[in-house]
Amino acid sequence: MTEHTLTVAGVAVDTRHWIGGERVASTETFPDVSPIDGSVLGEISRGTAVEATAAVAAAKASFPAWAATPRAERARILHAIADGVEKRLEELAIVETTDNGALLRSHRRGVMPRVAHNFRFFADWLLKLEHEDFETRGHTNHVSWDPAGPCVLITPWNAPLMLATWKVAPALAAGNTVVLKPAEWTPLTASLLADIAAEAGLPAGVLNVVQGYGSEIGDALTSHPDVRRISFTGSVPTAKRISASAAANLTPLSLELGGKSPLLVFADADLDLAVDLAVEQYDNAGQVCLAATRFLVQESVAEEFTRRFVEKAGQLTQGDPRDEATDIGPNIHPRQLEKIDGFVQRAIAAGARAVIGGHRGDGQYYAPTLLTDVAQDSEIVQEEVFGPVLTLQTFADEDEAVRLANDTRFGLAATVATGDPERAERVTAQLVAGTVWTNCFFVRDLQAPFGGSRHSGVGREGGTWSFDFYCDLKNTVTAPKGWQSHE
Repeated sequence: MTEHTLTVAGVAVDTRHWIGGERVASTETFPDVSPIDGSVLGEISRGTAVEATAAVAAAKASFPAWAATPRAERARILHAIADGVEKRLEELAIVETTDNGALLRSHRRGVMPRVAHNFRFFADWLLKLEHEDFETRGHTNHVSWDPAGPCVLITPWNAPLMLATWKVAPALAAGNTVVLKPAEWTPLTASLLADIAAEAGLPAGVLNVVQGYGSEIGDALTSHPDVRRISFTGSVPTAKRISASAAANLTPLSLELGGKSPLLVFADADLDLAVDLAVEQYDNAGQVCLAATRFLVQESVAEEFTRRFVEKAGQLTQGDPRDEATDIGPNIHPRQLEKIDGFVQRAIAAGARAVIGGHRGDGQYYAPTLLTDVAQDSEIVQEEVFGPVLTLQTFADEDEAVRLANDTRFGLAATVATGDPERAERVTAQLVAGTVWTNCFFVRDLQAPFGGSRHSGVGREGGTWSFDFYCDLKNTVTAPKGWQSHE
């Protein structure tokens, strides 16, 4: 390990920022700690307003040339980045597992392949992005997507590289330049992405990566007058601060925030399927914004559903995420673990019953938990826990199910289990959510709009919706052929 390099499972990671095509060190650092065993992986350059300003300046300087780069060339470079990701897939997987504690098998088989797919999808979508010309009184209307300028992308720790590239790929495809600010708890794969992008031929300054604490560097990024777009995934309180910071410049925002999504299980559902969907909500130790953390089960099947759920959840293995047999890894940080346990202990003190779990494990592990006897207006039902903690409530009929499902300030997702197609159509039409799954979960296609309603977010991204956000849409109106100027 050199002064500015740390090594994770034999993979060297530069700990400095990536600004204007060069590595830049800060005078101060912050520790990067693995949630698996609490070990310090290394010291990371701790950015300030100085590095933030330099990164925006680099993005601004490189913007004209990148914006003018033909679509086909931009797409070629994005495919080359995807090639680089696939070439280093195993390295990215082990580094991210060590950094954020998610399952290595998931990173190998799903997450890192999705990272490459993000670049390939938006590269290909760019080449077919068009709107059919239309006429108005003989005049031709032509819609185009013009690059907007430097973008600040602020990403979370629960799926660091996948969620970063979900933003980086369309922003670059659109012809914009980027300043990426990864979460301070999981900075490593963003650094590796900078290396991969440079090796793929992305021009200097088009992608910049600055590391540090949001409280120290965030405002300098989000309030900068040269920033043309801000995309953020994270908590509602942080989103409010970013919105206030961006307001002075009227900088457009895309915000993907928290969730408190329901899983509605009707008596006519396939209970084995419903239980499988329910147990899946422990994925990534419950650190998934889309997770259906509130089980709403029809009274007549609630007892049987609970029995089967307890049996199925009891088969899960919690432990080292690098082990192929592990189903649930650690939670990200001691502070997050304290938050999770606080939610659970307050709920139990208020009368909730822990059917399973309800306590910490060793280290940064929290036992998979299911709480019943919870009130609709209670904290545990209304607030996002972001850990392996689920609640179960019952309902009598369809109307009550919909009322309970919609009775939160969030609206990110919902899942419905029913054997009646007509009921599915009625219920899904009434649910307040950006995504609704019927008899399935976590089926995601980049062609689809993604985002949340209410406090779960602002805007939609995916497919053309991403280009609508990352571009300035222009309509050019041309008079009929043969027109003459009137001077």
